[in-house]
Amino acid sequence: MHKVGLLSLATAVPPHSVEQSAAKAKARELFGGRKALFDRLSSVFDNAAIAQRHIVAPIDWYEGHLGWKERNRVYLDACDAMFRDVATKAIEQAGLKPSDIDGVVMVSTTGIATPSIEARNGPAIGLRDDIHRVPVFGLGCAGGVNGLATATRLAAAEPGKRWLFVTIETCSIAIRLDSDDPAAIVATALFGDGAAAGVVSTNGEAIATIAGAGERLWPDTLNIMGWRVEDPGFAVVFDRAIPPFVEAEMADAVDGMLGDMGRSRKDIDRFCCHPGGVKVIDALESALELPVGTLDLERNVLNDCGNMSAPTVLFVLERLIARGLPERVMMTALGPGFTCAGMLLERA
Repeated sequence: MHKVGLLSLATAVPPHSVEQSAAKAKARELFGGRKALFDRLSSVFDNAAIAQRHIVAPIDWYEGHLGWKERNRVYLDACDAMFRDVATKAIEQAGLKPSDIDGVVMVSTTGIATPSIEARNGPAIGLRDDIHRVPVFGLGCAGGVNGLATATRLAAAEPGKRWLFVTIETCSIAIRLDSDDPAAIVATALFGDGAAAGVVSTNGEAIATIAGAGERLWPDTLNIMGWRVEDPGFAVVFDRAIPPFVEAEMADAVDGMLGDMGRSRKDIDRFCCHPGGVKVIDALESALELPVGTLDLERNVLNDCGNMSAPTVLFVLERLIARGLPERVMMTALGPGFTCAGMLLERA
């Protein structure tokens, strides 16, 4: 396979934001389930290590009786705006014009768009009418790594072609204040919205070379993470077993992927992980035998943005690049399946 370079990386957030204290107060005011349940679990807001989150609608929008139609309307409007923003930035950072892009992989799991997001917005930013399009649904939090890996494989298969990867998630529209499911309270304390994009190609000045990618899917784990489809909208599935599962299983998964790439953990200068939550970050450091505090940028992104699902790990990578990309970086993200996606980056 031809070596593929990451030519650019850009991120974007929606225009609204909410501080964690305000989110907690509003959630308690509006929670339609049992108030006693909310009070018993409300410490999750205080212990989430999140200061603020960016969201796609003003906080008062979440007070309404929101069904599928309204939630998906907001999803489409937000995705249209963020796609145009983040895709344009990624193309410009790569030193290219929109007409130079040959294909686009678009990953999103928080709403439904048919025509898909890149079809809705590609012409408006100048993408060609013969562009190859690969919209992907269902990857969840793993989509930032899996989607970038998909774009990389396509670029490797057609040397010289330039592929744009975009991932956008509007997790906050799935906040369910009508539910008495404890997972709904956890989601209300964690979820934020955001987007990320990058350009990959075998040609061009690269930030890093993508040296390999892999995935591990654990059997009989479908109920650990995902969405349930219900009449008012998506309902989040979060199993309390995620942190201990990560602590028990992550090392073998990472070692297996690295082994397939001819590497081992001792070859990695920095892990770049999806910060799904503060307990997950702690579990990752323990499982990968990293000194406590090693995943500092993961904690910073969680503090500033919350869990944005697929784009979040790319926010971490962006900060790692700004600080100075180490020689060899292993990206990881956990998502529905239950699955671990991994990607090996080598500094250009």
